Amino acid sequence: MSTADQALRRARRWCGARRRGQFALTVGLVTLLTGACGALLLAPNWALPTIRADQPSSPQRQANSDPRLQAVRGLMEPFGPITAVRAAVGDGPDALVVGHAAQRAELAVLAAELGPATASISELWGTQWARSGLVVVASNPSEFAALLRSPGLVPGEVAAAAVADPFAAGTQPTGQRVVFGPDAGRRLSPDGLRTILRHELTHVATRAATVDGAPQWLLEGFAEYAAHRGARHRFAEIAPTLSARLRAGASPAELPADPAFTGPDAAAVYEQAWSVCAFVAETYGEPRLVQLYRALAAGKQTPDTEDDILRTVLGAGRTEFTAAWRAWLGAESA
Repeated sequence: MSTADQALRRARRWCGARRRGQFALTVGLVTLLTGACGALLLAPNWALPTIRADQPSSPQRQANSDPRLQAVRGLMEPFGPITAVRAAVGDGPDALVVGHAAQRAELAVLAAELGPATASISELWGTQWARSGLVVVASNPSEFAALLRSPGLVPGEVAAAAVADPFAAGTQPTGQRVVFGPDAGRRLSPDGLRTILRHELTHVATRAATVDGAPQWLLEGFAEYAAHRGARHRFAEIAPTLSARLRAGASPAELPADPAFTGPDAAAVYEQAWSVCAFVAETYGEPRLVQLYRALAAGKQTPDTEDDILRTVLGAGRTEFTAAWRAWLGAESA
């Protein structure tokens, strides 16, 4: 089974388990296969009207030559002419939000959020990532599956995904983008869209430093922490299942294991992963959380190597670290 298929299977199970209003979903680190099939879908370059998100009254102008569009143009134009909204994300080039005319409302919300989201993630992680990226909104399930190169995708199971071309360790990823499903605007509130965008952009930001097989409690927990960072969301809003269990006296005994992220208890597992990273940020500081991510995400860890890294970065082995996290959870639920 391909990496993309595995990630999407994880996403489906989580989405089914996590059925609450936000429908937050992460299938970061999905590998987007490239090949001749993309060339078969290429269509003539149609006129592409664009507007800067920070200048809504600006005249429309052509942006057909933007190289970032070439990866998606052939996949999207069979479903209708595409529209791009430029979003200022700092001193560098604008980011692009791409969709179709019927999705202008979603494009506007995402374009308005890209600047603040990029600034928040850069403040946490640093600026060495593809900040002037590409966000795509699919118009229907077939287009969404095509953008993810996953023809077996079941409509409604995945809200959004961060994808990239295959790349070698030590190099910069290419082809990175965040893809939203066709019903994301209907299913999610503006705050929900904001949260998912920040979660997926975090996977884009950290992709070059992340090796497949790194601990999921860190990869997904860090993205969830970044997504809620600065949003003033309460513990119970971010982790309702975990919060309810803590109030009932059922605290998790261990850090979440990788298989649990695709199991029947996935909702609570993702919330636990967020809580681990929130605990590290509050107890040791965000720079130490980032240091821990860079150390643990650099390779597939064994229990011994994970224990050694925790001791090196935080001064506490896995047993002591887990006990301190559980005590923090107890204080949060009191």
